[in-house]
Amino acid sequence: MTLAALYEELTGPDCPIAFRAHDGSAVGGTDAPATVVLHSVRGLRHMVSAPGQLGLARAYVSGELDIEGDLYAALGWMLETPLRRKTVVEQLALARRLPWGAFVPIARPAEEVRLHNGPLHSLRRDAAAISHHYDVSNEFYRMVLGPTMAYTCACFPTDDTSLDTAQLQKFDLVCRKLDLQPGERLLDVGCGWGGMVLHATEHYGVTALGVTLSRQQAEWAQKQIADRGLADRAEVRHLDYRDVTVDEGPFDAISSIGLTEHIGAEELHGYFTHLYGLLRPAGRLLNHAIHRPRDNRTKLDPRGFMNRYVFPDAELEAVTRVMAEMPEVGFEIRHEENLREHYAKTLRHWTANLEENWEACVAEAGEGRTRVWRLYLAGCALLFERNLMQLHQVLCTKTTPSGDSGMSLRGWARPST
Repeated sequence: MTLAALYEELTGPDCPIAFRAHDGSAVGGTDAPATVVLHSVRGLRHMVSAPGQLGLARAYVSGELDIEGDLYAALGWMLETPLRRKTVVEQLALARRLPWGAFVPIARPAEEVRLHNGPLHSLRRDAAAISHHYDVSNEFYRMVLGPTMAYTCACFPTDDTSLDTAQLQKFDLVCRKLDLQPGERLLDVGCGWGGMVLHATEHYGVTALGVTLSRQQAEWAQKQIADRGLADRAEVRHLDYRDVTVDEGPFDAISSIGLTEHIGAEELHGYFTHLYGLLRPAGRLLNHAIHRPRDNRTKLDPRGFMNRYVFPDAELEAVTRVMAEMPEVGFEIRHEENLREHYAKTLRHWTANLEENWEACVAEAGEGRTRVWRLYLAGCALLFERNLMQLHQVLCTKTTPSGDSGMSLRGWARPST
């Protein structure tokens, strides 16, 4: 049995994605939007040793499998049309038709990570998980993210808004929702490369502290702060948000942009409790995070591509799960907004940047890591477009004993001047 025949049996005769294998077999027309190319029996070994998503990812990351043509078309078809399910008997029958070399064990790619340093979401293990993803190379991130170094969902006022402008629009939207005023103190938890700290300090006159578990991010942000002459009002520290003490506060406002995904469901109550304790009465919190569309209580597959290659230990919850915790610790929810289409557009921009700078990204971070990012960014763009993932901003306040929220009447709805 040729590999192309096996592919056709698994995908069906009407599969729009073509296939070509190292055994010389092929299926699908030249007008197919994309072609899956299997380069060697090593790719088969990856897929046989870990059937499904993980095996395909290992073959792709290691360079033994490629997708020629429209990557979005290929990944979109995989999302919409899973491989035909086979009974155990059918699986055994297919296995007998594979070349014997497909069953030889093979080491997983070096880019795959499995953390063993402490309990889930302990300080030490969270630091290792964040370092795996973010301490790659500041130059690599600059080529993918652009000059704003903003690694979160942008906000596009129009379809033709540039990525850099849209990222600044996002920071401005957060500042306006928090109703930041000159002289106030802002804490930005999970601050990344300091984009929110810089924007709020420069344009809203606040004094800002950002914290991140990535040492490379903190070093880059501190240099930007110094270069812009903001060292008297802005600081980014290499620090866990849990290590920000009440002695640092109270803060007038807290922004959390892209941190909640790393917290874990069991830690959400403690997360919001800690942030609540850092705010003054009538202080505000803006939580910006990726969420599942439904509260189905399932986790990211710890054996899947995202957890093994992209975000170790990440857990995505429904926004309803997160919002349920906020009033439990004392917050009053004031506003919620879903920006999922904006994140899909952001991810497509990042993917285009990666492709445009492909050779330089490979030279900076290695081909395997760059392949991880190509798969991750394009795949996530489709997940947001198809409403399989969402991006929510939730604004809440720490009301005073008399019920004062400290919030103006939808002041953020007005464009900034």
